[in-house]
Amino acid sequence: MPIAYTVYVIELSRKVFTEDRKFREANPQYNGVLECLYVGQTGKTPQERFLQHKTGHRNAKGRKLSSNIVEKYGRYLRPSLYQDIGPLSRKEALEVERGLALELRRKGYAVWTN
Repeated sequence: MPIAYTVYVIELSRKVFTEDRKFREANPQYNGVLECLYVGQTGKTPQERFLQHKTGHRNAKGRKLSSNIVEKYGRYLRPSLYQDIGPLSRKEALEVERGLALELRRKGYAVWTN
């Protein structure tokens, strides 16, 4: 049976916008009113994945599997922004992740996704 994937959203500290040039450049539309967010997808629970990000999780070969932005600026999960999504196949989750990031940017959030 294939793994079911979930799309999740993490709220980031607003410091990410002032301190991270790449984040700022990815969000030229941002006006500072709404929050800064990270959108991702996972085969784990959103809670497990958030913990991996915050602890700088690496695989058995030592490759980092977490986002530096979430590790440094991640505050907490925002289930109200993703609870109605999934479960999905990996391909669907990648598409939904991109679509959700674009939708949230259009609504005025600053968003980071991989």
